[in-house]
Amino acid sequence: MDSLKNIYPELYGADFSEREMDSRFSKLIENHLRIFGKKNPMVFSSSGRCEIAGNHTDHNLGLVIGASINLDTIAAVSKRDDGRVIVASEGFPIVDVDISERMVVEEEKNTTNSLIRGIAEGFRLRGVEVGGWEANTTTRVLKGSGLSSSAAIEVLCGEIFNSLYSKDRLPPIEIAKIGQYAENVYFGKPSGLLDQASCAHGGIISIDFKDKNMPIVTPVDVDFSSFGYSLIITDTKGSHADLTGEYAAIPPEMRLVASYYGKENLRDVDFISFISDMRDIREKIDNDRAILRAYHYFSENERVIRMVDHLKKGEFNSYLSLVNESGRSSYEYLQNVYPSSSPKYQGISVALALSEHILEGKGASRVQGGGFAGTIQAYVPFDMRNEYKEKMDMLFGEGSAIEIAIRHRPVSRIL
Repeated sequence: MDSLKNIYPELYGADFSEREMDSRFSKLIENHLRIFGKKNPMVFSSSGRCEIAGNHTDHNLGLVIGASINLDTIAAVSKRDDGRVIVASEGFPIVDVDISERMVVEEEKNTTNSLIRGIAEGFRLRGVEVGGWEANTTTRVLKGSGLSSSAAIEVLCGEIFNSLYSKDRLPPIEIAKIGQYAENVYFGKPSGLLDQASCAHGGIISIDFKDKNMPIVTPVDVDFSSFGYSLIITDTKGSHADLTGEYAAIPPEMRLVASYYGKENLRDVDFISFISDMRDIREKIDNDRAILRAYHYFSENERVIRMVDHLKKGEFNSYLSLVNESGRSSYEYLQNVYPSSSPKYQGISVALALSEHILEGKGASRVQGGGFAGTIQAYVPFDMRNEYKEKMDMLFGEGSAIEIAIRHRPVSRIL
């Protein structure tokens, strides 16, 4: 346990309670003994993620900025001698998967079982023979809130396989791609790679997905607090559980526009041509929302480039202006701030309205992550932090507004 104390700052930033973390990890290890009867387990940690920019551009081979955050999922792990993976996640039934069965199991779709089976297969496809392990987990990544609790558990399971059976040979981006493969093929959700890559890598990163097999990951070394701002996430208490259809509609609608040019993805389409051909595209595809979502894609890609440039140059006010632009584009063109099937419930819209009122032109706010429900993010001046959190908590409940820090350690074994 003493060795963990030196790692806490890499996981949780400067503002954490050592006593609270000691208690959390001690309980994790004690529960491993209680559940599995084994002492001295290995301990792993993977973070949630914050999408800085690039909303729903990754699945059309676009540009994004993501960050690992100081909310994590931790696991105590022991190796098994058979082909079973057993996971006891706090608050959920125990998952027990025989990974010797390699095929997609239709009845398992949308379950953790399917993710574990798919991750194991992802390693095999890379020439790594994997075996069993057992783990108990606990998480601080809010479920269904847009902070990627699912990606956190995917890359956590991937790193456990990587550590136990591959001697940590695979880098974080490969762990991320294995998680995406499991989610797409075995779980049945057509996600991009932003979530898994941000959870796996550590720190703030920009990612260029032009080559989906070899995405270019570039660290962005910046500390928002050095500019006098805190990054605050507000959970609007809306669940993502029934919104897979809303997410699933975005990639094919963007690709519908790409298909007009005989292309598979929008990354291979010229923006100027798109603008020039818009009238004909409307007539041919008969889907205005697809056109608006394509417009968001092109403008968001261009914004990501400018945002990274402003951050590198320390031009934070210009960066914040683009954060607000990104938020408006998601709201107006991407249309992922509330589900079209349920317009009565617009928690994110309400949160953005209140955030704008509180900040009065200072800082910035935008939808966080996949959207439709979940969280918003806001850059709040230090002297407004308490007021901002109090007013957001008053609307959405105590503890809804959380000040987060960037985590600099990738998904890894920490003990």
